[in-house]
Amino acid sequence: VQLQASGGGLVQAGGSLRLSCAASGIVFSANAMSWYRQAPGKQRELVALIHSGGSTYYADSVKGRFTISRDNAKNTVYLQMNSLKPEDTAVYSCSANRNLRYWGQGTLVTVSS
Repeated sequence: VQLQASGGGLVQAGGSLRLSCAASGIVFSANAMSWYRQAPGKQRELVALIHSGGSTYYADSVKGRFTISRDNAKNTVYLQMNSLKPEDTAVYSCSANRNLRYWGQGTLVTVSS
């Protein structure tokens, strides 16, 4: 199983980034896909989740700013991040969950003030 995240980088506050996570080795369409983040010195937190049926969940801190989506034909999940804030700075990782949970490597997002 491989989950390859990309799209991180340095952006100014108020800017946007789009993260992608390409999956292989799983039945992508059957998995719930999620994005987590971990800031320095903090615990990992769930940012957004999209179920196999398309329903979504967002952490309160990102509601209205972030959008999670999936393309089952491309085995890819996305996280569109708008109106970024310095407190969004973290390593973002994607995860696939059906009967087992799989993790990908993270991509660093840095938001400067």
